[in-house]
Amino acid sequence: MPLLILGARRLSGRHSALGATLLLLGLAGCQQPSASSSASAFRPALSYAIGADLSFLRAAEAHGTVFKEAGQPIPGLKMFRDHGYTWIRLRLFNAPTELPNNLAYTIALAREAKALGYKFLLDFHYSDTWADPQQQALPLAWMGKSPAELKQLVFTYTRDTIRAFREAGVMPDMVQPGNEVRNGLLWPDGHLPENWPNFTDFLKAGITGVEAGRGDAPRPLIMIHYDRGGDPAGSKAFYDHCASFHVDFDVIGLSYYPWWHGSILDLRESLNVLAENFQKDIVVVETAYNWRPAEYRDGGAPFPESPAGQRDFLEEVNRTVLNAPHDRGKGVFWWEPAVAPNNQGIRGRGMFDQEGNALPVLSVFDKFAKGVPPSSGPRVTQ
Repeated sequence: MPLLILGARRLSGRHSALGATLLLLGLAGCQQPSASSSASAFRPALSYAIGADLSFLRAAEAHGTVFKEAGQPIPGLKMFRDHGYTWIRLRLFNAPTELPNNLAYTIALAREAKALGYKFLLDFHYSDTWADPQQQALPLAWMGKSPAELKQLVFTYTRDTIRAFREAGVMPDMVQPGNEVRNGLLWPDGHLPENWPNFTDFLKAGITGVEAGRGDAPRPLIMIHYDRGGDPAGSKAFYDHCASFHVDFDVIGLSYYPWWHGSILDLRESLNVLAENFQKDIVVVETAYNWRPAEYRDGGAPFPESPAGQRDFLEEVNRTVLNAPHDRGKGVFWWEPAVAPNNQGIRGRGMFDQEGNALPVLSVFDKFAKGVPPSSGPRVTQ
């Protein structure tokens, strides 16, 4: 998520003792498995993902935020599941001091989601705070390390984190080693464009860490996340570079916010270019739109910044992804639709009004996800 909304991204959190322990384990210097072991693992097919990044949901509800539909309070996870959402995306910070998204919090929220039947996408930030194209700060415990040491730390931290999720019974179904990594990660050594060898070494260390930590659990799909969903030339160049450095992954993830990333036609062109040039499924893994005036106060909005306009935006994004060539469009995730009312910047592009009432956008996927499954026997007519 780009820098312009970072001021709104503030909720109180607890320092994670578990996260700090995992950081110390990174100094152990364990051997990484070969890339070939990851390449040879079975890769599950990706069905269309109707998803939301609900990383703040548990903290919001714990602090008294109530989400309602037709005036009735309903737990957030249940409400999204009732409206056809099948995936939850959760970010993870190494050792956050201001935000809640540490290891213990994320495991607890993943457990609640899995119990309701969600699939789970884990988003490693490899930082103690937000990581995006404007900032990819090293975790405090990793400061002063060489690129070789950072590579080992990424591997060990990822392996031990995935192991912790597996042992908690909430193994991720998909993993992002890094968030919006167009400009690299673990700066300055992994900053792009000048450090492609280091950057791809860090990605590979994360991917092999997932493989090492999963044990006998099914292999999660691996997503590499590029932020500019309306930048066909830039996204193609980025994934061409990943291919030239033999980064082994499964899914292309894009962010798409029209006030930063262009028109729906720009998104369509990016999907076309990526689908034609890479044998990868593509997911718009972050998107959102405002239900009240915010980004387009001076005009030029592609959709009205209103509850109806927000709904129409998501319908159009979903239609565009569904129509990607070769059936490569595989899903849409809304970013943080359910946050506390005092988180004003994000609340305005969430799926609930200031009083916690569900907005029309919440029902967009009803017509795709609801219906009676076909019976296993022959249809009987009278």
